[in-house]
Amino acid sequence: MSNIVYKNATMRVYDSLVRLCDYAGKSVEWCDKLWQEMLSDREVYDEFVYYLEHHVPGDLMKVRGYSLTDLYVWQIGQYNLHGDSGKNTVCCNKEEMVLQALWMLAKMKKNPDSYLGRLDQGAGMDKI
Repeated sequence: MSNIVYKNATMRVYDSLVRLCDYAGKSVEWCDKLWQEMLSDREVYDEFVYYLEHHVPGDLMKVRGYSLTDLYVWQIGQYNLHGDSGKNTVCCNKEEMVLQALWMLAKMKKNPDSYLGRLDQGAGMDKI
């Protein structure tokens, strides 16, 4: 019986992911890739569930000292840098930034060295 409840809960999480991806303008293919990452890593899945329930990152896990919040802030910084705004504007889709941070967390967990250089370089405008 608990297996049926678990499967139902998993389908609700997937439905929420699909809705967030749609809202964030992400393709179905991108959404499905993130879903596969979450299914293959329970910690990343749990981070997403926590976000769904609380609408803030849970920081339940860290990869080399970086949490989901750290990656979210980095994503926002990249958005600001590419938009050349110097600050976070209302047109920034925060849900997309969370999804991007989840994607980065999943990938970083598998290959942290390829992400640490980007995270540590601090390419913000205030670092001269």
